[in-house]
Amino acid sequence: MNDNIRAACVIGWPVAHSRSPLIHNYWIKLHKLNAEYRREALEPPQVADFLNNLAARGYVGCNVTLPHKEAALALSKPDDRARAVGAANTLWLADGRLNSTNTDVEGFTNNLDAALPNWDRSLSEAVVLGAGGSARAVVYGLIERGCTRIHVVNRTFDRAQALRERFGEAVQPANWSALPHLLTRAGLLVNTTLLGMTGQPPLDVDLAPLPGDAVVADLVYAPLETGLLAAARARGLATADGLGMLLHQAVRGFSLWFGIRPEVTGELRTLVEADLIKPKE
Repeated sequence: MNDNIRAACVIGWPVAHSRSPLIHNYWIKLHKLNAEYRREALEPPQVADFLNNLAARGYVGCNVTLPHKEAALALSKPDDRARAVGAANTLWLADGRLNSTNTDVEGFTNNLDAALPNWDRSLSEAVVLGAGGSARAVVYGLIERGCTRIHVVNRTFDRAQALRERFGEAVQPANWSALPHLLTRAGLLVNTTLLGMTGQPPLDVDLAPLPGDAVVADLVYAPLETGLLAAARARGLATADGLGMLLHQAVRGFSLWFGIRPEVTGELRTLVEADLIKPKE
């Protein structure tokens, strides 16, 4: 192996499902870099030792997937985004220090920018389904873009309330029963739950109350077209899918590790789409 190779990886448990190697190795090949991106399957007790010795293992940084995002935050120097969201998904070494951020925030907003330019121009009210880590990233991104009223709808009200305590008065926690009324005023609806994902129960939401100019976004990317997005398109509403967010969240990590800011292209999307729909062996 070439000693000068720059390597990054994704850590998780499990990690075999991650599409990050497909994305980053595509960019590595495109830009003809002497680099590699790998998977590292780590059980929770292994994470601290791995990250504390990242450079010794030959890595300049890594992505972090479930269930290690909170541990990665604690073991690194987080930026404002990672600290606010309470989870880190991208780590990099600089001057001997392990730094971290959460690129789910920009992955969400940059995907909307690419799919629907000016989506946030007059956005004042949004509805976010779910109250987990992905919801925190979405809420932070919406606050960054100036959205002043974000209804966080969750079956467990206390979890939605926790987002108000974290992000302040812009967040309005709500029960699921309030959803039909909240949708009448929403310029944006975002699903951050696993509902609608392959192997999960469907997401049962009536989109009839949404205004005709509302945007519907789903963070789920398997299947590529979720039931929510299909229903939104049937109503003629603008949509943004989870695959776009997955691709856009990868950009900053690549630029931090390899010094080149890559582009999310149609060719890359086609490559990942093909991987998502191919039969399991």
